[in-house]
Formats: sequence, C-alpha cells, structure tokens
Amino acid sequence: MNDLLLLAHLLGGPLHGYALKKQAGLVSGNPAMHNNLVYPLLRRFVGQGWVKQKKAPGERGQTRVVYSLTPAGRAELLRRLSEFGEAEARSPEEFELRVGLFDFLDAAARDEILARRKKYLEGRGEKLAHLQKAMDLGQFGGEVVRFLREQARAELVWLEHLRRMSAAAKGKKARGEGRES
Repeated sequence: MNDLLLLAHLLGGPLHGYALKKQAGLVSGNPAMHNNLVYPLLRRFVGQGWVKQKKAPGERGQTRVVYSLTPAGRAELLRRLSEFGEAEARSPEEFELRVGLFDFLDAAARDEILARRKKYLEGRGEKLAHLQKAMDLGQFGGEVVRFLREQARAELVWLEHLRRMSAAAKGKKARGEGRES
C-alpha cells in the first residue's frame, strides 16, 4: 500500500523526496515515511518508467531531486487502485485510500469497490452477531463486540452515502458531456 500512497501523492504534481515522504507519512498516521522505504520505492518507480526525476534548486541553494508521475505511472496507479479484491476489502486503510482517490477512478471502479466493501462489512456484522449470541463474552467482551457491530453498521450507512455521491458525480459528468456534443 505504501507504493500506492507515494504514487497517489504525485497526482497533485511534482514533489521533492522530503516533501513526498512527509505528506505520505501524514496520511498514513506517521510524522513521515522512513527514507529506507521511500527512496527504494522511488528508484523502482523511476526504473519502471512510472516516475521521472530531475534536479532542481532547493530553497536554500541546495540541489533537490524532484519526482513527477509519468502518464504510464498514472495509468498504473489507476489500474492498481481499481483492483480491489477480498484482501483489500478487509483493510480499512486500502478502502479509505481508494475512496480518497475516487475523483480519479471511473464510476464502474467506484461501484465495484463500494460493493466489495459492503459485502465484507455485512459478513463481518453477521459473524459478530453470531458470536454475540453463541458465546458468553462477559461485560467488556460483549461491549467490544457491540461496538464493532455498531462500527460496521455506521460504515454501511457511509457506504450508501458514498454510492449516492458517486452516482451524482456520474450524472453530472454525463450531463456535461451531453452539452459539449
């Protein structure tokens, strides 16, 4: 997922490595991504033709390497974001990353992502309900399961909201294309 996060930050335009690792770190809940993670990934992206690098003057006279996404990199990022299997559907981080980039994904990819996450959450809710009925979880164990069930229900409500937003965006795009023809 770190590779997707780094590539996604380059969608907004060129960044030098330090800014890239700080921004990606903030999104992932850290002060910054570690150099030993960021720079090997950037070298790999450059080697694959997904990212290009160039030297540019820094703010204090130093030379900085600036990274930018190539068209091939953008296509690869969007392809990989559209891939959303069962493992990704179980991961809140994988799901949230994709939702954060829904503006870049087509309606079919958004719908598929939402449907897979919904299926996962519904299954999780059923398993938790069964657990709650089948076992004596004690006072605090029962509270945890109650909280997790409520969390899944709340996310299902949010998914429906996202689905409506996606449908509205699709409608706006269709109406805009109709006027241009």
